[in-house]
Amino acid sequence: MAEKRSPGKRASRGRAADARRTAAGGAKGGQRGAQAGAGASSRGPRPDARRPRMMGDVIEGRRAAAEALRTGFPVKRALVAEGDLRDTTLISLIGDIQARDIPVEYVSRAQLDELSSHGAHQGIVLEVGAFPYAALNDVIARAGEGPALVVVLDHVTDAGNFGAIVRSAEVVGAAGVVIANKRAAEVNVGAYKTSAGAVMHLPIARVPNIARALEDLKEAGFWAVGASEHALASCWEAGLEGRIALVMGSEGEGISRLVLETCDDLTRLPQRGKTESLNVAQATTALCYEWLRVNVSSLGAAPVTGASDGAPLSGENLL
Repeated sequence: MAEKRSPGKRASRGRAADARRTAAGGAKGGQRGAQAGAGASSRGPRPDARRPRMMGDVIEGRRAAAEALRTGFPVKRALVAEGDLRDTTLISLIGDIQARDIPVEYVSRAQLDELSSHGAHQGIVLEVGAFPYAALNDVIARAGEGPALVVVLDHVTDAGNFGAIVRSAEVVGAAGVVIANKRAAEVNVGAYKTSAGAVMHLPIARVPNIARALEDLKEAGFWAVGASEHALASCWEAGLEGRIALVMGSEGEGISRLVLETCDDLTRLPQRGKTESLNVAQATTALCYEWLRVNVSSLGAAPVTGASDGAPLSGENLL
């Protein structure tokens, strides 16, 4: 049973309404041309008839591919660049793929370039099935009792930002990420790549209504805290203790009015420089780590370690 939300637990909740009001106010077409007399010499190069036809989503890059194999993600086939077979890292990865009885096809690097979202396939692309999104209840169940973090994205649209956010959320131990099922970035090749495979370790729930999802999270004991430059207090002044549903707005519009009104409180990052703000991925990362810093002593048995050497970190180390 999730812990109950205490009315007196966060003194800054009462200031949220004024800040919200301020924030709400501020806040294959083409037919071929008829050029029969031009002759074949004027036409562009004929598309490669051997171009692999992709029937599902793809994962590109060696690290993301290795994570897919390690986590048992369903892979239909692997496409590998011809001529890269002297690369020991790629050879090892191909061996892992073949050990799982996954078909391997060798194609030109140009063909992989066409399939790549941003030309960073590193000589390998995996074709996978549709991404298995979680239900919101799965995220809530994974949160268990006590302190927990759920990152809620109010129509973030850039796949790079989305993937980076998922990576940060997974690293700090969030219970999951919630996204809208329309007009929002989804788990695609770009998100696979920028998350470095983190999308395969963290439940991602797609919901039809972000505000309704926040109400469900509140019923499970979460405080809905929206990130807004109009917040009256920074995250240092009104801490992110306990069960937090951290709401991040879209790149252009920020948090929508209805979602803003559903938030219990607003927070912002402290700032000294002249640049207007961080982008949504950078801001989410900073706030995720602030949540981890203030809750690290009460997160239970799971150790907080450094990625490089596995050494446990204390709350003081995270300052």
